[in-house]
Amino acid sequence: MPRAVYVLALGIFAMVTSEFAVAGLMPQMAQGLDVTIPQVGYLITAFAVAMALGGPLLTVALLRTPQKTALMVVFAVFLAGNVLAATAPGYGVMMLARVITGTASQAFFGVAISMCARLTRPEIRGRAIGVAMNGLMLGTLLGLPVSTLIGEHLGWRAAFWAISVLAVAAALCTLAGVPRLERAEGGGTFRQELAVFRNRRLWLALSTSTLIIGATFSAFSYFNPILTEVTGFGAGTVPLLLIAYGAATVVGNTIVGRLADRHTPQVLLCGLILNTGFLLGFALLAHLSVPAVVFMMGIGLVGVTMNPAMVTRVQRIGNAGPLVNTVHTSFITLGVIIGSSAGGLAIDTFGLRAPVWFGAALAAIGVFTVVPELTARADAPRRRVACAPCEPVA
Repeated sequence: MPRAVYVLALGIFAMVTSEFAVAGLMPQMAQGLDVTIPQVGYLITAFAVAMALGGPLLTVALLRTPQKTALMVVFAVFLAGNVLAATAPGYGVMMLARVITGTASQAFFGVAISMCARLTRPEIRGRAIGVAMNGLMLGTLLGLPVSTLIGEHLGWRAAFWAISVLAVAAALCTLAGVPRLERAEGGGTFRQELAVFRNRRLWLALSTSTLIIGATFSAFSYFNPILTEVTGFGAGTVPLLLIAYGAATVVGNTIVGRLADRHTPQVLLCGLILNTGFLLGFALLAHLSVPAVVFMMGIGLVGVTMNPAMVTRVQRIGNAGPLVNTVHTSFITLGVIIGSSAGGLAIDTFGLRAPVWFGAALAAIGVFTVVPELTARADAPRRRVACAPCEPVA
């Protein structure tokens, strides 16, 4: 595995830590900016919307730029957004900072995943993407609790300064450890990259990713209130359970990365079926501590950990260019938005378990977006046999 892949994982870790920071700093930021908790929640929504819409636009602007240079530009934009957040005098400036940071984060994902594909042999691309995506998993496992800890002891602004330092360190490592690649796979022009989206199979693959992440985040977004109010765990226990969940995602991501190259659709199908079962189990037995923790860990193993298989499938159907990868990440972000927002609306009507039921429904629907590809693969050998010319009879 090239060293550059691990360096790109560090950059992803920095982006994800910034993404999750607000969720762990809500009370302090609400007090410091003199706003309500729901208003701080809108900062999370703004970040996600900026990722989904602004990220592809920044990627398009950088299509003709050598990819290493593009990464450094994105790092500069990301750093500017975090410094602006750390020094924000009011809520409006903080909102602008989150939009800038979200746009840069999404563009970084697209360019970095594209570079992973170009830096490695085709037969280990899935594994390389898994290594890079461990930056995302470690952001969940370490980035969120560490930034929260810094915010609690040194103030929320210190957390954003710490992320800024992390971004500078990741940028310097990228400058030293990532080779210069002149042209992106897929042609490097906007028109050539855009043409691949005419493929209907690509849209089906993108929808699978949205459903997988939407299903997972429907539950993940509300683990805290479910575990305290339904299961009955104390407030001090929940952070430990979330760390265990993060560790499960690291393990699952590593396993999926190993399998993604040779068994892409099979891994996705198994993951969706298992996640449907784990979500159903969590919804049914959330009031029992042991089953609740077991099913929670199961969701961690087969939820967001499908990322390497999702990316491998999209790259094989489309290409490994930065625009395809950035748009794919936008569809993943759409899943986050759908899962968290629809789950929240369902709570008002059906109670705290409603988001988990909704997540199980999304995962079940996702199964039907993978089955056509497996069916087509199974039918291909039969079609080749049927179309083969008959041998003349002597």
